[in-house]
Amino acid sequence: MDTPPPQMRPVIRQLDEATANRIAAGEVVERPASAVKELVENALDAGATRIQIAIEEGGKRLIRVTDDGCGMTPEDLPQALSRHATSKIDGTDLLAITSFGFRGEALPSLGAVGRLTITSRAAGAEGAVVAVTGGRLTPPRPAAANPGTVVELRDLFFATPARLKFLRTERAETQAVAEVVRRLAMVEPYVGFSLSADGREIFRADAEQGELFGALTTRVTRLMGVEFIDNALPMDAERDGIALSGFAALPTYSRGAAVAQHLYVNGRPVRDKMLTGALRAGYMDVLAPGRHPAAVLYLDCDPQLVDVNVHPAKAEVRFRDPQTARGLLVGALRHAMAGAGHRAASTGGTATLAALQVEPQPAAGAAPQRHPPAWQSDRPSGAAIRAGLDMQMPAPNFSGPSLAAPGFAETPSARFEPVLDDAPASPDAPLGAARAQIHENYIIAQTADGLVIVDQHAAHERLVYERLKAQAQDSGIPAQALLIPEIVELSPAEADRLLAIAGDLAALGLVIEPFGPGAIALREVPAMLARLDGRALIRDILDDLADQGTSDRLQARIDAVLSSMACHGSVRSGRRMSAEEMNALLREMERTPRSGQCNHGRPTWVKLPLSDIERLFGR
Repeated sequence: MDTPPPQMRPVIRQLDEATANRIAAGEVVERPASAVKELVENALDAGATRIQIAIEEGGKRLIRVTDDGCGMTPEDLPQALSRHATSKIDGTDLLAITSFGFRGEALPSLGAVGRLTITSRAAGAEGAVVAVTGGRLTPPRPAAANPGTVVELRDLFFATPARLKFLRTERAETQAVAEVVRRLAMVEPYVGFSLSADGREIFRADAEQGELFGALTTRVTRLMGVEFIDNALPMDAERDGIALSGFAALPTYSRGAAVAQHLYVNGRPVRDKMLTGALRAGYMDVLAPGRHPAAVLYLDCDPQLVDVNVHPAKAEVRFRDPQTARGLLVGALRHAMAGAGHRAASTGGTATLAALQVEPQPAAGAAPQRHPPAWQSDRPSGAAIRAGLDMQMPAPNFSGPSLAAPGFAETPSARFEPVLDDAPASPDAPLGAARAQIHENYIIAQTADGLVIVDQHAAHERLVYERLKAQAQDSGIPAQALLIPEIVELSPAEADRLLAIAGDLAALGLVIEPFGPGAIALREVPAMLARLDGRALIRDILDDLADQGTSDRLQARIDAVLSSMACHGSVRSGRRMSAEEMNALLREMERTPRSGQCNHGRPTWVKLPLSDIERLFGR
């Protein structure tokens, strides 16, 4: 029997420069939008005040970026196409980064996978052009050029054709390029941007004037729309050297996807999991399910406090103290929404007026079209509502289980007891004076310039919820000791990670202790969480810690219980209210934070301006 030949030992080889460049380019240039991002950021670092971008076939055939920045000399051009050559840093301190680019990889990466041509002229120097195709560089040649730089990239990924198969349609790639330019334009208000696709201009933002915050506000208004600014809360907070500014939209002005979230760190657009998680946490109990907040937020700090050299694409950052940044963002959002009080998005009134318009009759045989607002699209039918009301009405001798949670002073009651103000109800109040109740659920209030429609159940539900949360915060979450502690087996690393936040969990009523290596003992649980699966909750918290570095899952569970208690303890639909009760409800809404939306994120009231009402009747 022949013996098998000995296994050959693999030989270690040095890859040639062209192959290494193509491999490295895959980290920097994922799609045409990545190339546009790198080139536009180079233009911004060069001090450009006007940047023109032109693409063809979604950027696959052509990407051209023209700027009026400082330009380059003929001697600089070959050096700029060398890997890890940059004018942004000197290499002495990788944390003192104040520019967009600093790695020196973008231009050589583009030259490795496409046909790249750079034409540039610096002040007081001659213009020159240099080309690189598939990594092969040609010597610079004299060229006529305006001050600044023109970078032209043709046939992206021709040297790596397999990458072309992973690109999306031309339309999708064009939209991705437009979004990149839009995000950069939102943080550079003094720079003019224009983007054309296949010869047609699809984006334009002229340079703004005035002081910085005013210019930023104007630029955000132009790019996000007047409707966003009208329904946004200005942000201005600072903690431990990190400053937060920008705009966060009201909860009732939400989107169906996270497409209107723009986060910047030291002027750099980022898509960071920790920051987006903090944004969700700030809106934790005020958004409808499946809805996403809209925000344009700028975080600024000393470059030493944040590391932007996490990924070649520079889309992620790492803070030296991530909990400070997260706490600043969450706290500022909640404070701003609490300060907004009863304010709700103006789009609710617009949608209401649109529903009141006389609609054209559909063609014979065609079904009428109706497009309700997103937060109303899942409301039950009228018959279902009536059936639910019948089940909600208790019999006179009803003696069901108490809704009171251990540790709470009293059970929420569906009987509304108004706290009457000394001053009489006036239309000059923000929510006006109650004039009528229709369908035993909607309060009609007259204001100085229109009328307000209030959903009495949704509004009172939020009021009761805020009271319960305040009571829980003041007295703490009562805990209930387990007769037999539940032992949860974990890995040593997971146990250490969980025990590090044991104090925070104890404040919410969940008491854990170490139980030997790689295990914890669950000794107490929040009393209000009936039939709690402690093991599953511990696992969910660990998943959050691994993904986001923090967890709001237990707080969310407690808030859900308080929300349910508030829902059962609030004024029901179908209950008649006196004028005094209705006006007391309006006044309490004006005093209560976040009363513009119910616990489920739907608006509690809408306002119809008198001028729009008169327009309905042709006045």
